[in-house]
Amino acid sequence: MKYSQLVSYYDKLESTTKRLEKTYIISDLLKETKKQDINYILHLIQGKVFPLWDERKIGFSVRLALKSISSATGTPAPEVEKEFAKKGDLGLVAENLIKEKKQRTLFSKEVTVEKVFENIRKLATLEGEGTVNRKLQLVTELLTSSKPEEAKFIIRTVLEQLRVGVSAGILRDAIAWTYLPRIKDINDKDFKAKSILYPESLEQVKNTDLKKYDLIDSKEEKLNREIYNYLIDLVQNAFDITNDFATVAEAIQKYGLKAAEQEIKPGTPINSMLSIKVDNIEEAFKAIHKPAFFDTKVDGFRLQCHKHDSKITLFTRRLENVTKQFPDVVESVKRNIKGKSFIIDGEAAGYDPKTKSLMPFQAVSQRIKRKYNIESTIKKLPVQLFVFDILYYNGKNLMQKQFKDRRNLLEKITREEKYKLVLTEKLITDSEEKAEQFYKKMLKQGHEGLMGKKIDSPYKPGRYVEGWIKLKPILEPLDLTITAADFGEGKRAGWLTSYTLACRKNEKLVEIGKASTGLKEKSEGLSFKDMTELLKPLITEQKGKHVIVEPKIVIEVAYEEIQKSPTYESGFALRFPRITKKREDKGIKDCDDVKRIEKIYKSQKGKK
Repeated sequence: MKYSQLVSYYDKLESTTKRLEKTYIISDLLKETKKQDINYILHLIQGKVFPLWDERKIGFSVRLALKSISSATGTPAPEVEKEFAKKGDLGLVAENLIKEKKQRTLFSKEVTVEKVFENIRKLATLEGEGTVNRKLQLVTELLTSSKPEEAKFIIRTVLEQLRVGVSAGILRDAIAWTYLPRIKDINDKDFKAKSILYPESLEQVKNTDLKKYDLIDSKEEKLNREIYNYLIDLVQNAFDITNDFATVAEAIQKYGLKAAEQEIKPGTPINSMLSIKVDNIEEAFKAIHKPAFFDTKVDGFRLQCHKHDSKITLFTRRLENVTKQFPDVVESVKRNIKGKSFIIDGEAAGYDPKTKSLMPFQAVSQRIKRKYNIESTIKKLPVQLFVFDILYYNGKNLMQKQFKDRRNLLEKITREEKYKLVLTEKLITDSEEKAEQFYKKMLKQGHEGLMGKKIDSPYKPGRYVEGWIKLKPILEPLDLTITAADFGEGKRAGWLTSYTLACRKNEKLVEIGKASTGLKEKSEGLSFKDMTELLKPLITEQKGKHVIVEPKIVIEVAYEEIQKSPTYESGFALRFPRITKKREDKGIKDCDDVKRIEKIYKSQKGKK
């Protein structure tokens, strides 16, 4: 495909903010795309050349982009920088300067999506002497052959600033929409099992004419909408297993609607199954039924362990490859889990090497970021891996197996090694009293709380479903004030969207963290616009996008946990803080103080 064709779709996507229009635009693009180009298109439409989980980075800086534009257009570097200062978008700078270029090279070729994709991918692979010059050559080559509008998007892509408003949800829906003709492949029995609202035979609608927006917008096309939702579910399942929409589309083309079952393989991270929160044991049993399986909720970080081709690879819940950061875990898995290939789900927690007591999450989180002096870090903060589920074993996908069967297999192939690798402690019961005692035991041991699992549940990656629950002590929200804020970017430009939070300590205010979630982008509830209007008159100092504000606004903040922190003057930090509302009834003197925060910190896991 010519790159100019893709650019025309970028322009269409930029021209609308409507989700349905974007979905339809991308669907049109995919229908126009030949099989051999689908991988390139589905990455480039996201402004990427690698899957989400791939460690490789494009690694092309603004400074290199300035040099490439200068070289491709013959414009002196100071003039390119001057234009950049005016426009603030190097893509627009490249577009304008190429428009002004008097003579295009006689040897320029029409740019293809394959050429753009391959040149940008090569940027991540270059190493050693001459790397900078080679990177410049690869991008300059593209710009020299590009039309002005093509140059704009090439520069934005290499800088990872495409910004045409394509979210994962839009892309998922567009893929489902594109492959609607494949509804003839849907098994009637499977469809009935999935369908909640419609008992009609699938045969009645297999050949329905699905028009541009009727599928979602028309109230009369309810059954069509149900089929569409069914397809979206299939695409989502495939994505949760591959974390790459290009792989999903290619699999649908190859395998039809059984794509998700075909693509699971060790070495490619799977989205972790997520649990819903409950407030007590009674709620837990309602969600997962009796008898139920309970085990430890560890205060660590999710770690997916893959064995493939005789090597171990470790991924976090955010799909980060942390194999190099945790060689000790790699060795523990090799020693203690039998199997030629597998995907194991677990949680890694740090512990004090002297007292052997478990450390809070923020301690082990330092190891995730550590890339140097790994051996000394292992000695200072060793980790123990708690394993609790298995998704794949010796060539077989186990995700549709019942949880009790997956756990039994995991127990058979795992050898426990204290302080290295253990199974989560378990209890299978239909007694609320025994479950409550087990919960208290977990808290006393320093764990976060309790996990509950329906014994016959499948593994559903990336979903908050009632197959799994989590129970932790309910933490009361805090009343805090805002002392500083930052202006947002993109569609949030012009709004203050990140807020520095403070509590009281004696007679002064001390910081306890930052929050940027909980507010709405539109007017329903407390919005970013509302908060910006409240804070702007209170600005006392500004440096770039950061502002200091007079502390007059009091807000209620929910959070998942309070952690010790050397970063903030309060000595504490909030994990996953979320603004819930503005406290109209409270002033600065009513903000929570450090003593109350310390009390909650000690109570959250039975600390003394």
